[in-house]
Amino acid sequence: MERVLADALLSQSRDPRVLLGALCRGEVSAERVETLCFLLQRLEDEEARGGGAGALPEAAREVAAGYLVPLLRGLRGCPAGGAEDPGPAARQRRRVLRAAGAALRSCARLAGGPQLAAALAEEALCDLLNAGPAPGLEGAAEAAVEVLAAVGPCLRPREDAPLLERVARAALALALGGDKAGPSPDAAALVAGRLLPALGRCGGAALRAVWDELVAPGVSEGPGRVGSQLLILSALAEKLLPEPGADSVPAAREAGLDARRCWRFWSAVQAGLAWSEDALTRKRARYLLQRAVEVSAELGTDCACAPGEGTGPSLFWWSEKKKDELLKFWENYILIMETLEGNQIHVIKPVLPKLNSLFEYAVSEENGCWLFHPSWHLCIYKRMFESENKILTKEGVTHFLELYETRILPFSPEISEFIIGPLMDALSESSLYSRSPGQLIGSVSPLGLKLQKFLVTYISFLPEEIKSSFLLKFIQKMTSRHWCAVPILFLSKALANVPRCKALGIEGLLALRDVLQCTMITHQILLRGAAQCYLLQTAMNLVDVEKVSLSDISTFLMSVRQEESLGRGTSLWMELCDWLRINESYFKQSSTCSSIGLHETSSLNAYVRNLVQEYIRSPAWEDEVFTLLQNFIMSTTESISEFILRRLTMNELSTVSDLDRCHLYLMVLTELINLNLNVGWKRGNPIWRVISPLKNASIRHLQEMDHGQEPTLGRQMQRAASMAALAMVCEVLSQKPELQLDSLDAGPPETLISSLQLNQTLQKPHTEEASSFFEESSSSQGWGKIVAQYIHDQWVCLSFLLRKCHTLIPASEGEVLEPTLPAVPMAVRTLQSALEALTVLPSEQVLPVFHCMKILVPKLLTTSESLCIESFDMAWKIIASLSNTQLIFWSNFKAFVQFVFDPKVLTIAAKIKGQAYFKIKEIMYRIIEMSAIKTGVFNILISYCCRSWVVSASNVSLSIAKNYSELVLEACIFGTVFRRDQRLVQDVQTFIENLGHECAANVVIENTKREDHYVRICAVKFLCLLDGSNMSHKLFMEDLAIKLLDKDELVSKSRTRYYVNSQQHRVKNRIWQILLVLFPKFDQNFLNTIIDKIFQAGFINNQASIKYFIEWIIILILHKFPQFLPKFWNCFSYGEENLKTSICTFLSVLSHLDIITENILEKKLILKQALVIVLQWCFNHNFSIRLYALVALKKIWSMCKGLHIEELEALTSVIESSLSQVENMHGAGSVKKNWQRIQEHFFFTAFHPLKDYCLETIFYILPRLSGLTEDEWIAIGKFTRFTDIPLDAGFQWYLSTTQLCQLKPGDWSQQDVGSNSGEADNQSEWTDVQKKIIPWKNHVPDLDLELVFQDRAAKLGKSISRLIVVASLIDKPTNLGGLCRTCEVFGAAALVLGNLQCVRDKQFQHLSVSAEQWLPLVEVKPPQLIDYLQQKKAEGYTIVGVEQTAKSLDLTRYCFPEKSLLLLGNEREGIPANLIQQLDVCVEIPQQGIIRSLNVHVSGALLIWEYTRQQLLKQGVSTA
Repeated sequence: MERVLADALLSQSRDPRVLLGALCRGEVSAERVETLCFLLQRLEDEEARGGGAGALPEAAREVAAGYLVPLLRGLRGCPAGGAEDPGPAARQRRRVLRAAGAALRSCARLAGGPQLAAALAEEALCDLLNAGPAPGLEGAAEAAVEVLAAVGPCLRPREDAPLLERVARAALALALGGDKAGPSPDAAALVAGRLLPALGRCGGAALRAVWDELVAPGVSEGPGRVGSQLLILSALAEKLLPEPGADSVPAAREAGLDARRCWRFWSAVQAGLAWSEDALTRKRARYLLQRAVEVSAELGTDCACAPGEGTGPSLFWWSEKKKDELLKFWENYILIMETLEGNQIHVIKPVLPKLNSLFEYAVSEENGCWLFHPSWHLCIYKRMFESENKILTKEGVTHFLELYETRILPFSPEISEFIIGPLMDALSESSLYSRSPGQLIGSVSPLGLKLQKFLVTYISFLPEEIKSSFLLKFIQKMTSRHWCAVPILFLSKALANVPRCKALGIEGLLALRDVLQCTMITHQILLRGAAQCYLLQTAMNLVDVEKVSLSDISTFLMSVRQEESLGRGTSLWMELCDWLRINESYFKQSSTCSSIGLHETSSLNAYVRNLVQEYIRSPAWEDEVFTLLQNFIMSTTESISEFILRRLTMNELSTVSDLDRCHLYLMVLTELINLNLNVGWKRGNPIWRVISPLKNASIRHLQEMDHGQEPTLGRQMQRAASMAALAMVCEVLSQKPELQLDSLDAGPPETLISSLQLNQTLQKPHTEEASSFFEESSSSQGWGKIVAQYIHDQWVCLSFLLRKCHTLIPASEGEVLEPTLPAVPMAVRTLQSALEALTVLPSEQVLPVFHCMKILVPKLLTTSESLCIESFDMAWKIIASLSNTQLIFWSNFKAFVQFVFDPKVLTIAAKIKGQAYFKIKEIMYRIIEMSAIKTGVFNILISYCCRSWVVSASNVSLSIAKNYSELVLEACIFGTVFRRDQRLVQDVQTFIENLGHECAANVVIENTKREDHYVRICAVKFLCLLDGSNMSHKLFMEDLAIKLLDKDELVSKSRTRYYVNSQQHRVKNRIWQILLVLFPKFDQNFLNTIIDKIFQAGFINNQASIKYFIEWIIILILHKFPQFLPKFWNCFSYGEENLKTSICTFLSVLSHLDIITENILEKKLILKQALVIVLQWCFNHNFSIRLYALVALKKIWSMCKGLHIEELEALTSVIESSLSQVENMHGAGSVKKNWQRIQEHFFFTAFHPLKDYCLETIFYILPRLSGLTEDEWIAIGKFTRFTDIPLDAGFQWYLSTTQLCQLKPGDWSQQDVGSNSGEADNQSEWTDVQKKIIPWKNHVPDLDLELVFQDRAAKLGKSISRLIVVASLIDKPTNLGGLCRTCEVFGAAALVLGNLQCVRDKQFQHLSVSAEQWLPLVEVKPPQLIDYLQQKKAEGYTIVGVEQTAKSLDLTRYCFPEKSLLLLGNEREGIPANLIQQLDVCVEIPQQGIIRSLNVHVSGALLIWEYTRQQLLKQGVSTA
């Protein structure tokens, strides 16, 4: 079309200048410039044939200089527009630019010499250099690039070589960006797409310049530069790689280029493969690698590329002798890298064995050296580690850690760097350490174990000169980030197991200390303590004692927390003592000691050294050393206490820093008092002679300050010290009641404390008289801390006074009992002051205020309810604000619970039923809500309340507790569904606990019992202590039972999804567990009120564990109270629609009829009734119901035979024949197998409803056997370890005495049929055969289903193929419905489904349009597929799988056998690995797009049609 246009123009005028001049005039448009370009190209063609006019060169120069160059200059300032989605103006501008550039190229060729091209290139180069990478000049850059791309090929390779080199460098600078700014994607694409290919055709000099700039040092170091570098390399790949017949690439040959021999080229490729986040960049890297391999294979010549650093193996090499091995290696490598792009584990996992083969190729069998550079393998692992799919990440980490289990790889610095870099980064992900399916709680993490084995093995293979530096870098990497508790634990454990070696010096010891100090910031105290133990063992194993001093070791040990790991008497403590003793003489001499003149002969040093040695070496240190130290300290008590008294009372504390000394003195004095109390307190004790003067002096100082003396710094410091001392005395007197018996001068301190002006602050000293203060602390914050401590000490003293005089506190403002203690009768004002204090004091110092409020609130709740409610609210706000502060939260929260939920407060609030009552309940629910995110909060609340109710144990306390029965109800059903990370922490904590004394943290750290289980344990033990004969206890339990049943009904009606282990399932399970615990204390009258609700619960579609509990409690009720049997028989009289999902529950109860009738003398009538009911259900059309009915029939009939009931002899032959037929059936598919399984089920064999009635069965054995998640198993040991609530008298009923506890979960899962829970049916294979058992007739085989449909199809004139389509793995009804329709249309022999119930689904029916009525449907559940496939193989079928594997065949090249079975995979996971092994062939559909998979229905339809097409062609050939 363009040629026609040009010819039409030339036909109008043969003078080109006229035509060119006409086109150059007028308004600029893309069409005009494009027409000019077409005309110039046509003139260029004529010139080449020798027919051009003589004036053509001059005309071309005029067009270039007079029109095109000004046009391009005018376009410089216009914005370029985005490359992804340019606007209309930008698209028009781009058309003009490209047309003008092409026209310039023609002008340059027509000009008759190189001068025009060179001049245009020079001018465009200047524009390009001026533009640079700045965003504001993109328009100029684009115009310059277009000009250079147009005229570059017109330049002379040799004469214009300098110009070409300058152009190449400028182009690369624009594409790769400046030194700091990253490259512009648009600029890089423009240069790579337009300019560089043009320069590649300009000769060797330009190509060499481009290459030198590309592989220059530091090119790929900037952000995003790897992508731009690979973009350019892939654009020039054909120029930079040699090809067979070098004449075809003269520029490359002239420049002497071969990218395969440059290590920087391969570094860029590897960076793109492993480190790039952009999929397109990775694809370009794979392309370059593949092209290099293809070129090497075609050339057939040897080449090698040495690594850039070191003397390792070549980054790339080729040998014609090993061509086949090399091709296989790179083919597998590229396949793995391409597969990893899919991020689908079911696609990637079958390819991973090829990674093992890569290592086999990579290491020489002759000398054990690397043949391929290990960095190639590490690229694969790096891609796996950074996958968005965490399963793939875990698979990659696991595979890497298993490298050294089966092979010995040569040492490589790259592997060591990879371990310290990407591997440790990947190991920081906590989710990798989760248990494998099937592992019990408390088992070691598989990945943690592999990490330990890997590190031990790898370090043992390291050369000795490398080992120290590797371990140091490894530990330093641990200090480079804040680790979660789980990863740091397993890394520390792995290090602790490294065999002893002298690898770490002072630098390594400091790094270990940094790990202790910086990376142990975690709330999981047990995991933190365990990690400290392992790090200390690491130090003992790896530190070279000759390189560190004893002082260095002491500094390190200071970082190990005594209360979390290094406790006296633990195995770790003894190991450390032995290590210190053995290495005592080998430690490096401390330079500090020698510099200050302390030598071994120093008397003080020697004395201390001897004491330490005796302390460590003493064989009976627990008694002898402690006694020695105690006697030594006791002998110095008098002098120490007198020194402290003088410092505290003689105005010697006069500066701010002295306050810290004051607190230290008081701590020492407190310890001395405790020590004297332990050995026996006697009047006249030296410490007693200090307490009284200290108390009196403190009172005197505080009274003096009230006389209006000027607040100097010294006086204020003395006042603060006196208040602190008085607070210490009050704390000691309150904690040690025996001291109050000898209390001296009881009047003055109480009078002083009571008369204190509460919340009184210390005035700041005057500036001119407190210069020292301002020298030490110029900020007001320092003084604020002093004032806060002063107010805190006031409330400590006041809490002591209120506890001592609480009986004198009046209930109202007008009542005055003791005028001598002003603060006591003014309780309202004191509580108001407490609220003020809460607003002033820091959160960590409110504890004494809470203690005071605990005493005041019960006194004022009746008369000052609003004030008490305000105190509740204020205190709760403080607690809520502290929820993330681990150190001070728990002590404050306990104090809060003790004052809000004090028994007196609860009693008064319940009696008056005012706003306080509802506020307390509101706070209760807020605490329960908080417990969902802060484990252990609810534990403290329920434990405190239950303890207080148990201790009082009176009728009044339980009647009051009834008002708060919601608390016990919530505790009974409490337990959140843990997030995956929370469950992981619980698992690892259990693992550490299972280590026992092997881990010192278990010995040192007290078990806080903050697990959610302990909430329910506390409630259960509390309920077990209640007495059913006590009326208040009885009413409390009955009220709780009714609320539990109401809760169960509410949960059942909830629209939330109800599936196995869902929150709804767990709550219902806990409800019935508690009802079972309470059952023995119910009498007949109460059961009569709830029996209907219990039976009604049996009619609900329940999960297996709940069915067991409901059946169990019904059995117990009927056994204890046979009077309810008529109501039980009535349950079988409901309509079939009501019973079809629940009848199995009541049939299961009948299977224990012997237990139910145990106490009934006349059993005949009951047996007759049971037999009549069971027989009618033996005829039910539902297979599972018939199985349950047969189990019950077998039990009832055995009882009838034992009693020789004459009235039933007429049924003997029928029943005996039916049972015999079931027992001895042959060839009945899964019927016999399922009959055997249900008879072996624990509920019908080992389980005894009476003998197994114990807490262990209810809370551990039955949940375990019924398939509940391990989170719901409560081991009986936890009941005994929880000592907050005492054991009841019948403790023996906690434990199971039968064999039930030894059973393992079977493959039969009892659940109601017709479940509509929305979850996939994952039960065992027992519903795939729909055959009725007719008791009085011989078994007659049903007609073959396939023959019936074939006969029906033949009558309709349709043909049936031999293709079977298996869709058992497919979940979605829409896909199944579409497949059903497709199979019917193309005449498939049968469609195999995982559950025939899906055909009733509306979505299925909407897509199948009644196809299920004309197509044979077979039910084969996923667990049965292996057997089914093997059966079909035996029948001559070829098993064809639709899956992308390494050996998949192209669908277009595969010939289907007539008897083919097509297995379709799951929508998400595809075909499981265990089924892939059963396939005869894998077929995949050829794809051209980017997305790697089709919808499963579409895939199935394509293969069904291809099978049908091939069979139709065969039939046509045979017919012809």
